[in-house]
Amino acid sequence: MTNLILFFLISFVSSLFIFTVPTFAQCPVCIVTVGGGMFLADRLGIDDFLVSLWISGLNVAISFWLATKIKNRFLGNPVILSFLMYGLTLGYFIFTQQTGSPSNQILGLDKIIFGQTLGLFIWFLGIFIDRYSRKLNSGKILFPYQKVVFPVGILILLTVLFKFIFSL
Repeated sequence: MTNLILFFLISFVSSLFIFTVPTFAQCPVCIVTVGGGMFLADRLGIDDFLVSLWISGLNVAISFWLATKIKNRFLGNPVILSFLMYGLTLGYFIFTQQTGSPSNQILGLDKIIFGQTLGLFIWFLGIFIDRYSRKLNSGKILFPYQKVVFPVGILILLTVLFKFIFSL
């Protein structure tokens, strides 16, 4: 299993150098920010589950933006890029041992892993609702910044809902 993960990691990193055009990405800064964000949120008393929802949503938003910049057919797909960033973020949390604590679970699942997974699908739901509303409205938006409001609004709504349902 470890060899397979190592193979995919090496393949991914290699493909970044072979198939992409130069950008001014700040990936190391993002990784430190994610880890630091979890640390800061913990110190502020914000639950890991809620923070993980937002980190995952941010990853999807970055993936959809970054996909427009990548000329590679495979990595230029925002859904594939979203799942790749999801895996890399979870890998970071697992590698730094921020997951796996029996006291940090919700519904029997690790809060960070569950939050990351749910955040990914919540953001996808927001994107789907945006695109579906455009389809129903002959390709036109219903209001300005709809593309941002739907995913962020749904994530805010569900964050508040989860906070009260699970008493976080």
